[in-house]
Amino acid sequence: MKWSARLGRFAGIDVYVHVTFLLLLAWFAFVSWNETGTLAGVLTGLALILLLFLCVVLHEYGHALTARRFGIGTRSITILPIGGLALLDSMPKDPRQEILVALAGPAVNLVIAAALWLGLAVAGRAGALTGADLAGGTILPTLLAANLLLAVFNMLPAFPMDGGRVLRAVLSLRMDRVRATRLAARIGQALAVLLGFLGLTGNPFLVLIAVFVWIGAGAEAGAVEAEARLAHQPAGRAMITDFQTIAPWHKLSRAIDLTLAGTQKDFPIVEDGRIAGVLTQAAILRGLRDLGPDGLVSEVAAPVETADVSTSLAVLLENLRAKNARLVCITRGGRLAGIVDLENTSEYLRIQAALEAH
Repeated sequence: MKWSARLGRFAGIDVYVHVTFLLLLAWFAFVSWNETGTLAGVLTGLALILLLFLCVVLHEYGHALTARRFGIGTRSITILPIGGLALLDSMPKDPRQEILVALAGPAVNLVIAAALWLGLAVAGRAGALTGADLAGGTILPTLLAANLLLAVFNMLPAFPMDGGRVLRAVLSLRMDRVRATRLAARIGQALAVLLGFLGLTGNPFLVLIAVFVWIGAGAEAGAVEAEARLAHQPAGRAMITDFQTIAPWHKLSRAIDLTLAGTQKDFPIVEDGRIAGVLTQAAILRGLRDLGPDGLVSEVAAPVETADVSTSLAVLLENLRAKNARLVCITRGGRLAGIVDLENTSEYLRIQAALEAH
C-alpha cells in the first residue's frame, strides 16, 4: 500500500504502518494533554493506543496464520488509523474454512482479553473494567475492554468486517457464492445506513465507519461477481496478441524505444523461441538508474509466470495477485501466444459486463 513504511517481517509476513497512523497518534496525544495536562498523561495515552494497535496486529495475524493452514498466503499486514488490514492472497472457497479464518481474528482478541482479566484477577483488580483514566494507571483494564469491543465490533454482519465474511460463508452453505455475497453485501450496506444515521445524531466516527462498510460491501460483491464471470472463461479469450518481445542481449535503450512507441509497459523476454523471463517497467527504470541505457536486459530480467491458453481467467487473476506479478505469458503448445496483465483483464470484464447488460 502506498504511503506505508515497513516495520519488519514476522512469521514470514511483512508488517507496514500507513503514514496516516501518525495523525492518529498526534490526535490522541492532543486529547490526552487536554484531559490530563501532564506529560505523563500524554505518554500513558500513547502507550495505550500503541498497545491497542498491537492487539489489532495480533488480530490480523489470527486471520493470516489460520489462512496459512489452508494453504493461503498473506502478502502483508498494514496498520491503518481505522484498524489493520491483512492482505490475503485469497479467501478460502470452502465456507467452513472461511468461517474459521474469519473467526480467528476476534478469537485472538478474546484470548487477549481473557489473559488480561486473569492478570488483573491475580493482582486483585478483576472488577476494574470502567472507563479509561489515562493519568490513573488503568491501561490494562481499558485494553481488556477494548479487546472485547474489537471482538464484538468485528462480528457485525457487514463486509469487510469478519462478521460479514462469516455471514457470507453461512449463506454459501445453502446457495452459490455469488448470491451469498450479494445478499451479505446488501445486509452490510443496510447496516452501514443505520450506522451513518446514528453517527449523524451524535458520533461522527460512526459516519466514517459507515462509509468504510458501504464501500467494502460493494467492493466485495463486485469482486466475487467478477471472479464468477472469469471462472469459465479461458485465458486465451482475454490475452493480448499484438505485443512486443525483447531479447536478453538487447540493451535497455531498446526497451525505452518500445515503451515510447506504444502503450506496452512490460515485455516478455524471448530467446530462441523460449520464454526466458519478463522485463517490467520497474526493472527498466531501475536498470536505467543503475546501468544506464547501455545496460543489458538480462541484467534486470525477472522470472516469468506462464499459463496455457485453456487456463481459467479466474485462476490466472488469482495467481497474478498472489504472486504480485504484473504480466503472465500465455502459451499454446509450449510456445508464446499472448500476454495477460491486470489492466487488460479489467478491460475484458468491463466488456463482458456491457455485453450482459445489452
